[in-house]
Amino acid sequence: MNPFLPLQIFSDWLSFSFLDLAENSLVGQAVSFFVYDSLKIAILLLAIIFAVALLRSYLPAEKIKRILSHKFEFIGNILAALFGTVTPFCSCSAIPLFVGLVESGVPLGVTFSYLVSAPMVNEIAAILLLGLFGWKIALLYIFSGVIIAIATGIILGRLKLEHWVEDYVWQQKTAAASVAKTALKFRARVKTAWQYSWNLFQNVFPYVLIGVAVGAFIHGYAPENFLAILAGKSNWWAVPLAVLIGVPLYSNAAGTIPIVSSLIEKGLPLGTSLAFMMAVTALSLPEMIILRKILKPKLLAIYIAILTLGIIFTGYLFNWVL
Repeated sequence: MNPFLPLQIFSDWLSFSFLDLAENSLVGQAVSFFVYDSLKIAILLLAIIFAVALLRSYLPAEKIKRILSHKFEFIGNILAALFGTVTPFCSCSAIPLFVGLVESGVPLGVTFSYLVSAPMVNEIAAILLLGLFGWKIALLYIFSGVIIAIATGIILGRLKLEHWVEDYVWQQKTAAASVAKTALKFRARVKTAWQYSWNLFQNVFPYVLIGVAVGAFIHGYAPENFLAILAGKSNWWAVPLAVLIGVPLYSNAAGTIPIVSSLIEKGLPLGTSLAFMMAVTALSLPEMIILRKILKPKLLAIYIAILTLGIIFTGYLFNWVL
């Protein structure tokens, strides 16, 4: 059962009953999508940031850091990527936990491994792929997503780009660390965690609204015929084109499976179709707008470039192997 079903009911009522927008119109669907996703992400933002802040007040940052900063190189990236596969977040709602990991002192490259895998690899999407295309395709989807997440994190970690994270994130880290070292009663911890969560929420949420607005504007647009025609088997630029088209779209991995199935039925190669899906889930424009509030432009550009190259390479590899 969808835990956010009441939000969907409310957004539909507001859009189609209160505002009297046509249910099958582009405007009606866009408004309903905007209301639903804004409320959902707002709840997730506050809940996740608050939970992380409260937990961190009991669990010192050094312990969290030790878990994901393994003495053997790359183990942290693997653990973070695997953790991301079991978190049910889309690209935008994965960001609060990403910030929490950064503030806990987890190496930046490790946190990026989580940020990539959380939206890209989804257990529901894997089950749908299993039912539609069989276990080999489902495993390839999981394996490739995890490998891209690990590789992206390793590369960014090696570049030592912590100075390109926005300054206020480190300020929040200092404040959170001081709370963790203070012996507080539970009520005081809750109050302090809430104040911290609300301050961070106010910094990030305006960018969430911008990102969701972009996603709402193009919601429902699945360029199946256009993509199937231009990105056919004989076109060497099919995979980069599929990635480019997927970037402005906004959905989770499970939501893109029907589009991928339709694209494959229209003759699009599997690798090209999966590259499109990965771009939608891990390179979405709304996510990049939100991340800009956290990452300075140079780091954001490097992150996008590395992730894009990884997805394109995977698309070509799948087309060659399959």
